[in-house]
Amino acid sequence: MAKTNKNANRRLIIGPELPNIPWEEKPNDCKDVVWRYSRNPVIPRDLTATSNSIFNSAVVPYKGKFAGVFRCDDKRRRMQIHKGQSEDGINWEISAEPIEFIYDDPEIGEFNYGRYDPRVCWLEDRYYITWCNGYKGHPTIGMGYTYDFEKFYQMENAFLPFNRNGVLFPRKIRGKYGMLSRPSDDGHTPFGDIYYSESPDLCYWGRHRYVMGRAEGWQSTKIGAGPTPIETTEGWLMIYHGVLTSCNGFVYSAGAALLDLDEPWKVMYRTAPYIISPQKLYECVGDVPNVVFPCAALTDSATGRIAIYYGAADTVTGLAFAKVDELIEFTKENSLI
Repeated sequence: MAKTNKNANRRLIIGPELPNIPWEEKPNDCKDVVWRYSRNPVIPRDLTATSNSIFNSAVVPYKGKFAGVFRCDDKRRRMQIHKGQSEDGINWEISAEPIEFIYDDPEIGEFNYGRYDPRVCWLEDRYYITWCNGYKGHPTIGMGYTYDFEKFYQMENAFLPFNRNGVLFPRKIRGKYGMLSRPSDDGHTPFGDIYYSESPDLCYWGRHRYVMGRAEGWQSTKIGAGPTPIETTEGWLMIYHGVLTSCNGFVYSAGAALLDLDEPWKVMYRTAPYIISPQKLYECVGDVPNVVFPCAALTDSATGRIAIYYGAADTVTGLAFAKVDELIEFTKENSLI
């Protein structure tokens, strides 16, 4: 007798519908909970005339279409972020010039190291962008916002160096704004756990709480939050990356966890196996081999569909798909906790 999915006929995602979400049905021979777009990479490394690579990027629905902020390392190998737009979330037009932020304090806007690995989160009345910001040559969490993906405003850095992978929650929690991050060091960090911080005003951050740390296997070296957490009736669904140190260097894969809705530093379930790992040629071969690094997830509450954008081999951008009921069930049934 076929197994019946008890969640199949009820909505799990708390949020708006997205009827034009990019989508491709799971292949009949696929046994995984996450499957790749058959025409990956969805964004090639040379989509702009100046780009060496386009990866680790974030997209959101925008006015019936799609917009985003993209990491584009140029041919000088400077790490910068660019705006982009798309009719369908698959075919993208990305600006050849990096985003020029508007700011009040030149100290914050100084560019001497790079901006990279952005996330975009719709929160209240605008789109907030977080990224790894090279402040005085050291990585921390940069913040900014836009209303229209034309003008971009830079805010104060969220934290002191050293920190990476700043990911905002899409609403206030217990009256405060929330962010996930991974304290790090000044180099290619060989360690890292996920922490939660809260703020009354998106400027001053405190009440830092440990969320979860490294575990055996594919997530044994370091972990970090990926896309904006997805609010569901089962908890915050957090897709995250984990790193294994192999005899040939780092290997980046992705997993999923369910966090408590009211106290997101409390982890209810997290996957022991990965949900996607570098296996395809464009994920294994590139400027940094063996990398799957998710930074964005589109969701449709009506169907439970999830479209995940991820960096592949630090070179191109891939697209993968999942169904929320299957991903939650997989996370629960294969949990470390």
